[in-house]
Amino acid sequence: MREWTEDAIEKAENVVYLVVAAVLVVVAAVVLGAAAVKIVELPDLGVITMAAEVLDLLLLVFIVVELLYAVRTTLAERELLAEPFLLVGIIASIKEIVVLSVKAPDYVGTDKLEDTLWLMGLLTITIGVLAVATLLMRRKEREPSEGDGSGPDAAHAKEADHAKEADHAKEAEAS
Repeated sequence: MREWTEDAIEKAENVVYLVVAAVLVVVAAVVLGAAAVKIVELPDLGVITMAAEVLDLLLLVFIVVELLYAVRTTLAERELLAEPFLLVGIIASIKEIVVLSVKAPDYVGTDKLEDTLWLMGLLTITIGVLAVATLLMRRKEREPSEGDGSGPDAAHAKEADHAKEADHAKEAEAS
């Protein structure tokens, strides 16, 4: 009975993940369409405004694609990985900095400018923290798991052991 229940729950999870993935694909397509419309509106908006709005939309597509990657990895690996979400945080922070930097000139001479600059500073710090967290995650993934003899260090140790065994075998044949 327990096996049947676990199988049913796993299938339900897969269905939910697939629905989430389908919705993300639709959202990405809609946002790409909106970006194409913005490019067509170039004469009306002006180059700088249009470029900022298109970049904003394209960064949103990157966020959606990273979330789609997270869903795909979760389905494939059967575990939730933090790195795709850290990348989403970095991209979202960059996106917000871009949007704020385009709006900042309109705030010159108002109290909003100072608030905008503080927010941009905090987002920059957030990007740094998320980047360090991503780096630490990648380093941790490269390390061998404790006690299982895996990882790059273990592979080098095995190669060295095989080389020593081959040397000993040659010495034994020579004597």
